[in-house]
Amino acid sequence: MGRQRKRVVTGEPSAFHRKEKKKKVDIGKVFINISIGLCIFSLIWFFYALYMRSSLAKRVVTLHPSSPVLDANSSSAKVSPERFWGSYRPQVYFGMKTRSPRSIVTGMMWMRQFSDLDVNLRHTCEQGDRLQGYGWLMHDGLTFGVQEIRDNDFILTTEFVKRMGGDHGGDWTWRITAKQHSSAPQAPVISLMFYAAADTQGSLEAHVEERNRLASITGFSEELGNFKITFRKPVTGELSSAKYASYNYLQTVSPGLEKLTDIVKHSLNHRFVYNLPSGEKRHYIAVDTYKPPHHQNQQKPADTRKESDFVVHQVTIQTPFQIEVLFESGSFHDRPNQLVGSIMTQELEKRKAEFDAKFERTFGLASKGFSQAHIKFAKAALSNMLGGMGYFYGQSVVQSVYNEYPLLYPEGALFTAVPSRSFFPRGFLWDEGFHQLLLSKWDPQVTREAIAHWIDLMNMEGWIPREQILGDEARSKVPAEFVVQRNENANPPTLFLALQELIEQLSANPDEAAFQPTLPFLRRLFPRLKTWFEWYNTTQTGPLPNSYRWRGRDKDTNLFLNPKTLTSGLDDYPRASHPSADERHVDLHCWMALSSGIMASVARLLGEPYHDYELSYQVLSDNSLLNELHWSEQLRAFSDFGNHTQAVSLQQEKVYVPPGQPRHQFPVARLVRSVRRAPKLQYVNALGYVSLFPFLLHILQPDSPKLEHIFRDMRDSSKLWTPYGLRSLSKADPLYLKRNTEHDAPYWRGPIWININYLAVRALHHYSNTEGPYQEKAAALYEELRTNIINNVYRQYVETGYIWEQYNDSTGRGQGSHPFTGWSALTVLMMAEQY
Repeated sequence: MGRQRKRVVTGEPSAFHRKEKKKKVDIGKVFINISIGLCIFSLIWFFYALYMRSSLAKRVVTLHPSSPVLDANSSSAKVSPERFWGSYRPQVYFGMKTRSPRSIVTGMMWMRQFSDLDVNLRHTCEQGDRLQGYGWLMHDGLTFGVQEIRDNDFILTTEFVKRMGGDHGGDWTWRITAKQHSSAPQAPVISLMFYAAADTQGSLEAHVEERNRLASITGFSEELGNFKITFRKPVTGELSSAKYASYNYLQTVSPGLEKLTDIVKHSLNHRFVYNLPSGEKRHYIAVDTYKPPHHQNQQKPADTRKESDFVVHQVTIQTPFQIEVLFESGSFHDRPNQLVGSIMTQELEKRKAEFDAKFERTFGLASKGFSQAHIKFAKAALSNMLGGMGYFYGQSVVQSVYNEYPLLYPEGALFTAVPSRSFFPRGFLWDEGFHQLLLSKWDPQVTREAIAHWIDLMNMEGWIPREQILGDEARSKVPAEFVVQRNENANPPTLFLALQELIEQLSANPDEAAFQPTLPFLRRLFPRLKTWFEWYNTTQTGPLPNSYRWRGRDKDTNLFLNPKTLTSGLDDYPRASHPSADERHVDLHCWMALSSGIMASVARLLGEPYHDYELSYQVLSDNSLLNELHWSEQLRAFSDFGNHTQAVSLQQEKVYVPPGQPRHQFPVARLVRSVRRAPKLQYVNALGYVSLFPFLLHILQPDSPKLEHIFRDMRDSSKLWTPYGLRSLSKADPLYLKRNTEHDAPYWRGPIWININYLAVRALHHYSNTEGPYQEKAAALYEELRTNIINNVYRQYVETGYIWEQYNDSTGRGQGSHPFTGWSALTVLMMAEQY
């Protein structure tokens, strides 16, 4: 037993050690396996994350998968010949192009000879040119236009008329008439320069006669086939050839349309002699050989674009005179006669008479008792909107949070009205909804096409870049900081207002031919419209259920008195002083209520499911929810909510300069924001346009007691009321007319804006025609406000020659960019009382 026991005792440690060893080996294997597994998992996760990031990064530049609203060739000469050629270059004083990506472009430049300013070349619309006025007096958006340009001591009238025929959009003729101002001491000598330029495709050939007179240009392009542009000799008042005319021409190449002005400037030479009618000879400036400017020690940057043909015809002559330029399409074989001289005059007079008749039929201003002068103004406002339609093609520059650097959006076309030919000659998403409210009354087809172009630029997420800067010509007019568009940023969805108008037109006139294409148009639009609405409803949500918040507020709070909210369209309008995710914006809430209601209308009309939209509308337009989220008892008005303090001001920052050190070596002292009291979550309590939105978009019930407060604040001249329209921010507000930075003058902090005033007049009209306790008050305010706005916009137009971006709330004077015949032209609808 003892030995046996001993054997057992001595054997046990050996087995234990073996087990321990085995266990250690097993645990080691497990650890190795776990480590390998973790590494594999990490690698898989890493590559998955990379893939996901790459996938998410691509989403911003991936277009919406549904069929485009527009057919690929919908703007072509074959499908839409009558709209193919047009004044689709709103950024130049006078020019035409086709609705095609690489159009041959035509245009006009001019300069006064023997002036104090050596070179005063006019081409692109510039406020710095200080013209006394320019703009379309008549333009039907389709067949003809008449424009007046008032320079310092002469007037140019530019007219064009089109004639259909052939396969490429037909013919057109320009007529330019020059007359001196009655006050000018002597007849000025001016040079007109007509040009044609190819945009990367097509070719042009100059035909010169009499040594240096460019008689015509022949050319070819894919969209136009063969064509000819003829420059007729100028005539004087008696329609005889002008005796004293000098001619010059330039034939060269251009690297891009944005370079045309520079090329002409660098080709000008003073060596030419002009024979005045008096017999005196003087040197004048004219196009000569183009020599690209050479910058010393600077290599020319590589320009990858193809150089294209550019031909200029210059005629120098003393006023008065008239010149015609004729474009003829090679495929127009059965042309009855040339569209020149008396034939053109007859055609123009016919078009003008049709325009006048349609204008009265559409807006009925004569029947409302307006004077001929008022009607002429209204025709000019509409014509400038139609003549401000542009056709742009190119790529936006965009960025998402998943992209380290900006990306190029897919190439696309945009047919859109523009806010201002001088300052904003490009497409803006929230402006366009207002533009189309007016244009849909005149030509619903223009509105359907413009909306379709905008919606076709949507990406797969449902986002549309809010500012469209397409092509090098458009980009050359935009400061670098505004070029990149970010996909978290919205803009008010005003296109829903235009859609609402189209639906109402169709419902009221279902058998009228002009409105019948609306139903198939909405059917094609609907898949994208759903995504667009859903994008707003998910990306712009606020901190509480059914609340909303604008993304994209300025982040550098140190430099702004109140960080801007460009995405809201109201730029520097006072929001919460310290941007945060806790904000609730009352205007966006109202836009979403309006949009959900119109989505329900569209879906119902198309026989699509509409209950969810209807429910959204009921919830968002519920007045008790609106009161709960946005009614400030302290202000007795609707208000934003956020992290806010009113105790802010701009102060000169202190820059320490050590004793004995030169001051110029240290940074310049800036104005920076001083916060005297810490912000807290509260209502912003700024009274102005934002406070009015539940009323402006008809969200308030007609018996809502809140209307009484709104009407009182609107009519109070110490708050919003002026003799010229409603000011954007109450006179009693601490930020009224305050600069936002040392460089940013107040913008939406007092001045009168016509788009919001239009919504106010429209809302007063609505409440004055809806039964409720405030019906009479709404009617009285309606008459007063409408009259004030119309009178002031008209008076400023007569005094200054322009319709303006905004109006001074103290004097009524026009200010900001001009001409601004974007939404300021809504004055026409107020005159017509069409809402």
